[in-house]
Amino acid sequence: MILPWSRFGRDSASQPLGTHDNGGPERPRVAEARLAEAVGLCASIGLVVVHEVILPLRLRRSSTLLGEGQVSAQGREIQRNGVTVVVVDAMLSPVQQRNLERAWDCKVVDRTGLILDIFGERAATKEGTLQVELAHLEYQRSRLVRSWTHLERQRGGFGFLGGPGETQIEADRRLIDERLVRLKKDLEQVRRTRGLHRSARRRVPFPVVALVGYTNSGKSTLFNALTGAEVVAKDQLFATLDPTMRGLQLPSGRRIILSDTVGFISELPHELVEAFRATLEEVAQADVILHVRDAAHPDTSAQRTDVVKVLDDMVADGTLEDTWPSRTIEVLNKADLLGGVSEVAARPGAVVVSAITGDGLEVLKAAIDARIAAGMDIVTYDVPPEDGARLAWLYQHGEVVTREDSDTNVHLTVRLLPADRARFERRE
Repeated sequence: MILPWSRFGRDSASQPLGTHDNGGPERPRVAEARLAEAVGLCASIGLVVVHEVILPLRLRRSSTLLGEGQVSAQGREIQRNGVTVVVVDAMLSPVQQRNLERAWDCKVVDRTGLILDIFGERAATKEGTLQVELAHLEYQRSRLVRSWTHLERQRGGFGFLGGPGETQIEADRRLIDERLVRLKKDLEQVRRTRGLHRSARRRVPFPVVALVGYTNSGKSTLFNALTGAEVVAKDQLFATLDPTMRGLQLPSGRRIILSDTVGFISELPHELVEAFRATLEEVAQADVILHVRDAAHPDTSAQRTDVVKVLDDMVADGTLEDTWPSRTIEVLNKADLLGGVSEVAARPGAVVVSAITGDGLEVLKAAIDARIAAGMDIVTYDVPPEDGARLAWLYQHGEVVTREDSDTNVHLTVRLLPADRARFERRE
């Protein structure tokens, strides 16, 4: 495991700057925490790390990324440890990857390739499998460069006119392009199906609360603690890839749908951001977003910045409304690792919890209740006593605040979601 590291400026081998929770000056990520994350990524796919190093990077070399001396020194370590796969925690160009493989005589994987392999191993549903294959092919297509000599062999021409024929690289690219077209069509069908499911939930309807956050922040553990579900929750990066939904009753008696989603990570491959757009649409449609953070992680501020950037990017491409911060609750998880809920400093509006011990969960439920109520309209209706269907509808879909019965009508003050209010008034 090799981590090229630059403390000066921004490049693909360094992390974006983050901010402290208290609003202090920006600071770079902790190199050791970044290396630990990379080691965790390797472990999550079954790789045994026998050597890890942080290398200072003063200049990005177009040929190998690393300096000549660094390449030679690490080559000796690779031979001494009998390493068969080297993971460079940076985005390598195809030429850099090829040159490092030649220099070290072993397979070299960059950060993007490693994350794609993890996703490929974990995806379980048809949707997840399609998304991962799409991302893999888009990544592999960028690796088809002329520098790979085995791709330059030429095949015979087609038809009676002859001609120069088709090189291996052209044939591979054509096959990948054909498969990409097919996958995008299949994925679009999945998105339409998910849209139908969302429409069905709106007819129920229950407010949707989506969990988002950095990978391994404890989203699935919190999901299980709130709903009593048994979603796979491990101390492992990307333990959850496919979205899961469960019902949950809040203190007010209101029922919601809680959605667990895939975790984000710094420098998430562009191919995955695009391929997993259907999964992220659950976040876009949510009435409340719970941004779950690992309060005990040394880079929790930088992780927060990474998640916010992904959500802002969703706003930029039209997937998410720019009002998402107003319906987001920040949840500082893993308080048990810091001495308890009372020991964790939180910004205003944030909720501190421990999904493991259950501390703070009731406060979180109340906060969700309040956020949903704040987004609802308070309206009054006069309904004839004999119109039981409309009365039942209001009780099922809204929160009845007051009720006054008379011989001629039932006067109700009801709290309704805007969409439900529109639906009820169309019934009148």
